[in-house]
Amino acid sequence: MKILFWIALVFVVISMALFVYRLIKGPTAPDRVIALDAVGVTLISMIGLLSVLVGTNFYLEIILLLAILSFIGTVAFSKFIEKGEIFDRGNSD
Repeated sequence: MKILFWIALVFVVISMALFVYRLIKGPTAPDRVIALDAVGVTLISMIGLLSVLVGTNFYLEIILLLAILSFIGTVAFSKFIEKGEIFDRGNSD
């Protein structure tokens, strides 16, 4: 069973390398945002697989923290691409 987890970890590492390539090479900003989100997801899956291989629950808190940060980062980048600013400073005239 551990062999399957190691094989899955190798595939996740390969996909991480491809996402990092898209992050650097991406022709447009939305492509880079999607690649950054995918890098976050693959990093979370790598840590999850390592947690299973090591046999500990310690890494689950790290996974939760990375998921929250990845979500907030994706939302902030998307809002910046859409409106040109992250924080909406409404005019109270």
